[in-house]
Amino acid sequence: MIELVSRARCIACDKCVEVCPTGVFDTGEDGVPVIARQADCQTCFMCEAYCPADALFVAPRAHPLPEPPDETALAESGLLGGYRRQIGWGHGRTPGARLAVGPALPGSAGAIVS
Repeated sequence: MIELVSRARCIACDKCVEVCPTGVFDTGEDGVPVIARQADCQTCFMCEAYCPADALFVAPRAHPLPEPPDETALAESGLLGGYRRQIGWGHGRTPGARLAVGPALPGSAGAIVS
C-alpha cells in the first residue's frame, strides 16, 4: 500500500497521479501529489515504478502501516525507490537488470543463441 510521497525528492511531474489505476493521488496545491485515497491502493507498485525521482514508497502489504514510515530510514536502507531499481528502471539500472524479472531476451547479454 502507498505509504509515502517524499516532498524532498518529488519533482511534481504527476507521473504517479497519471499511472495510478485507482486514482489514489491528488495533485497538491504546491504541485506535490498527496495520498488522498490510501484505502483504494491496490499495491500494484505502478506509481513507484514510474516515479523518476524515487520519491515514493509502497509497502508490500494490503493494509496501512501502523505508523507513518521514517523517510530517512527508508532512504538509507534503499527502500525509497527500491522497487524501481529492482525491476531495472531509472537510477541504478544496469545492463542485464531485466533478467531479474524474466528470462534473457534473444540477442541480449546472457541469452543463449543457437
